[in-house]
Amino acid sequence: MPYDFAAIEPKWQKEWADAKIFEVEADPSKEKFYCLEMFPYPSGALHMGHLRNYTIGDLMARFLRMNGKNVLYPMGFDSFGMPAENAAIKHKTAPSDWTWSNIEHMTQQLKHAGYSYDWRRRVETCSERYYRWNQWLFLQFYKKGLVYRKHAPVNWCEKCQTVLANEQVVGDGVCWRCGTPVTKRGLDQWFIRITEYAQELVDCLDELTGWPERVVTMQRNWIGRSEGVHFEMDIADTELKLEAFTTRIDTIFGVTFVAMAAEHPYVEEFAKRIGGKKAEEMLDFAKRMSNRSAIERTAVGTDKQGMDTGFFAINPVNGEKVPIWIADYILTDYGTGAIMGVPAHDQRDFDFARKYNIPVITVVRPADGEAPDGATMPAAVAADGVACNSGFLDGLPTPEAIKKAADWFEEHGKGKREIQFRLRDWLISRQRYWGTPIPMVYCDHCGIVPVPEDQLPVKLPLDIEMPENGGNPLALRPDWYETTCPVCGRPAKRETDTMDTFFCSSWYFDRYTSPWCDDKPFDPEAAKYWMPVDQYIGGIEHACLHLIYARFFTKVLSDLGLLPKDVREPFKRLLTQGMVIKDGAKMSKSLGNVVDPDEIIKKYGADTARLFILFAAPPEKDLDWSERGVEGANRFLGRVWRLVEGSLDQLKAASPERVPMKDITLKEERDMKRVIHSTLDRVTKDIRDERQFNTAVARLMELANALIAYAPADEKGWRVKREGVETLLCCLSPFAPHITEELWHMLGNEDFLSVHPWFKVEEEALVEDSATIVLQINGKVREQFTVPAGLSKEELLAEVMGREETKKRIEGKEIVKTIAVPGKLVNIVVKG
Repeated sequence: MPYDFAAIEPKWQKEWADAKIFEVEADPSKEKFYCLEMFPYPSGALHMGHLRNYTIGDLMARFLRMNGKNVLYPMGFDSFGMPAENAAIKHKTAPSDWTWSNIEHMTQQLKHAGYSYDWRRRVETCSERYYRWNQWLFLQFYKKGLVYRKHAPVNWCEKCQTVLANEQVVGDGVCWRCGTPVTKRGLDQWFIRITEYAQELVDCLDELTGWPERVVTMQRNWIGRSEGVHFEMDIADTELKLEAFTTRIDTIFGVTFVAMAAEHPYVEEFAKRIGGKKAEEMLDFAKRMSNRSAIERTAVGTDKQGMDTGFFAINPVNGEKVPIWIADYILTDYGTGAIMGVPAHDQRDFDFARKYNIPVITVVRPADGEAPDGATMPAAVAADGVACNSGFLDGLPTPEAIKKAADWFEEHGKGKREIQFRLRDWLISRQRYWGTPIPMVYCDHCGIVPVPEDQLPVKLPLDIEMPENGGNPLALRPDWYETTCPVCGRPAKRETDTMDTFFCSSWYFDRYTSPWCDDKPFDPEAAKYWMPVDQYIGGIEHACLHLIYARFFTKVLSDLGLLPKDVREPFKRLLTQGMVIKDGAKMSKSLGNVVDPDEIIKKYGADTARLFILFAAPPEKDLDWSERGVEGANRFLGRVWRLVEGSLDQLKAASPERVPMKDITLKEERDMKRVIHSTLDRVTKDIRDERQFNTAVARLMELANALIAYAPADEKGWRVKREGVETLLCCLSPFAPHITEELWHMLGNEDFLSVHPWFKVEEEALVEDSATIVLQINGKVREQFTVPAGLSKEELLAEVMGREETKKRIEGKEIVKTIAVPGKLVNIVVKG
């Protein structure tokens, strides 16, 4: 028979589904394993990146299931978001219709690939049954003081017509989704106080031993913990005070100007006080600076732009007045949005001061030298050394100067020590339609009022017409946003902003543990058994977005009692798979180098696609797509098919009962048995311990070749060959589940190989029959002998000393000493 994958694959997919072999329940008597990939956005079709991600996860789930673990392996769809709105406009359809159609299509694609998901647990974040709990969790966060609304300068994407969280501004200051340069706008927005957990988010990074170090480092840098002093400076001739934060308070005597971000609220305040043409120029300058990307503004060496406000700050330590400037390189995303300019010891401050003829004062000198002259120095110098030109700090080494300066600020009530983070509170408001409605209402009498929990969900209307120019159609629907105040019953207005879709993906893995739960987000008992996720798989591009938010959510849910107190992290192990590359570039529609997974599966079968993906590269490395490689994987499966089908009668006739190594005498049979079990041992370790799936496939190819070449001499030999074939099928099953299931049943087995116990290594079969021993005389190699394996020191010495070659070498000599190392050597020390 030919290997007919087109018939075999759907056959076994139906058999598995009908038998419900991948459905799983919590069982405290069994050791659990929660295997999960980052769920996809329902864009309409799977791409090769999806296929690689899910094939890695399915391999792990199948392997661990066969190894006796109670495996939770679910799938769902991150189905809210702006692409659905854009597609709805393009295709003149409703976002809900477009999204649900894609969900069903992609579900069928995933099933055709043979992934062993528990499909009962499918979660769709755009479903009322899910986003109701988004709203409920929002209200719990609100009660806990973790949600607030404020007017703030925010990141604005003109193309997407919405605000972005800091984490969604990437590269050189562009929108993470469409690549449009991001600008700043002042808007009233909803924030989540993620900074309340910033310290724990940093501290717990040390516990993530199963995460790639690169991701841990990225998160540590993004959270950006800094110790310093928060202080105020009076603004001369006003009642205003300007706040600043610095990690180098010891350089306070070197301040020659203060710089504010273009988005700082004092820009408008100063303009208001000045009035006239100067005010217009100031506001225009601030607006132009805000429109530039963060990279442009902050890069060292670029031309700095600034404007003197005409106002002066008073240095707290010496009372000197220094000018306040608006400077493009100051951002609001860190600290207070204002800095003390110390040009002698900061290169960007130095460049700015030189451009605008601001004095430079050196306040740190080398320990063994003089301070450079601020008027002539060509560049900023290191700020570590000994304090100089610094009043009461003069002569102190930098660490002592920092401490004494901080003490002075606290003793004089001028400032306080503080820990600050680069991480800012999470802005979740989106001026978009296709998302979770924020469950708040605005009442002229009562103010901002949360929607009562028994009125959830606030349903998203589906009969929406999307405006051609983008924006939020909810704001154009008074029939939806007009409501009554839950407190006083007067007319009120719903919030028309929707939540950032990262809110949805910050807890979906908890929902998988009990997606049928209708009275709470998830069953705490089910979560207690399943959480945390044991193996999480997804792209490294989410290191500072989804992964930080998911870690934050897990800590809050633990504090709320929904998760156990000891579950503070969502994912034990993280695997960040590499990209799929074709023609030297990442696969993308824009480059025209996309390979359609459906076409590959249609032409070669799902097993071939899976096997190629797992064999072509280690999971964390980029995978170079190769049609020849796909064909090679297909040829190998054909060889496995012919190996079984070509000797099917003899293999079925052979007893499936294993022949112990001790009962095998023929060398060929012993050698074959050893190859079988050494392969099983190594493949098990490759998958379980090393996550090196490509080397496991290479070993299975070697085993297949050995079995093809092996010609049994008797009934016992056929039993060994059957053992080898079944071992090959067992080890290959997580990689290529359909063909192996078919061949397993062709051999007469009645159970499902997909859930059959993983084969056990016979330790005796790993021991070699013989060993090569080196004979040394006085430490010099003289002979090599082949001896039986496993001899003790005494047995080895007797074996070697009894050989004629040895007797000739030591004849007539006095034996001083003998040394025997089993399996390696015998050294005889002689005289004469």
